[in-house]
Amino acid sequence: MERITSLQNSRIKNICLLGTKATERRQQQLFVLEGAREIGLASAGKYLFEAVFVCPELLKTADYPRENVYEVSEAVFQKIAYREGSDGILALARPKSHALDELQLPDNPFVIVLEAVEKPGNLGAILRTADAAKADAVIVCDPTTDIYNPNVIRSSIGCLFTVPVAVCSNEDALNFLKSRHIRTFAAELTAAQWYQNTNFTAPSAIVMGTEADGLTEFWLKHADTRIKIPMRGIIDSLNVSVSTAILTFEAMRQRGF
Repeated sequence: MERITSLQNSRIKNICLLGTKATERRQQQLFVLEGAREIGLASAGKYLFEAVFVCPELLKTADYPRENVYEVSEAVFQKIAYREGSDGILALARPKSHALDELQLPDNPFVIVLEAVEKPGNLGAILRTADAAKADAVIVCDPTTDIYNPNVIRSSIGCLFTVPVAVCSNEDALNFLKSRHIRTFAAELTAAQWYQNTNFTAPSAIVMGTEADGLTEFWLKHADTRIKIPMRGIIDSLNVSVSTAILTFEAMRQRGF
């Protein structure tokens, strides 16, 4: 096993580039993931690993891919790590295709649609909710953040690898949902219909916008129904990941979990 001790090693420099630049991730078709749990979930999801980097001084598991493994010093690992309290393992993996037509949905699906999601932490939290609720898919429309951003993986605690995810345009998502007779519910502050009075038991998709601007006119015009969450305090909106969780688990409640 090759041991890397230099901070100037070309592999180490490249990991730093991949961790910070979406353009590098796209060009090299590689992304960075850290942590035994996340690597285990990616492995179970049939992701292919390009390389694995372990720090013996920090390593807390013996269960990790054994091909193309590099041992690194603690100083080097601290340079490439992006989590606090790391367990001493990091990997480079190949991204998957996230084409919309590759989604395999059941007869009565529940789908989460996100428009122009901009914060990696919000996307990660929503993926975590989708996994917990066993949503059938998350469709990310016109994203402004890369789904393989390390902070998406970290905040999703690896649920990026457990939830079916598609990336596409608003138009393609709408056409896909309509072609499968999936009713769309746009979350919107001024909607007339309360979410708890909405029937999610048939094929359904909730459509969530950004915290700053909400949904664009495209979804407000084309969604089947607009719904809202009651706001009883001074602030008139919730974090988008919290709103998504509320709507998702109401749908799961109606469907008998």
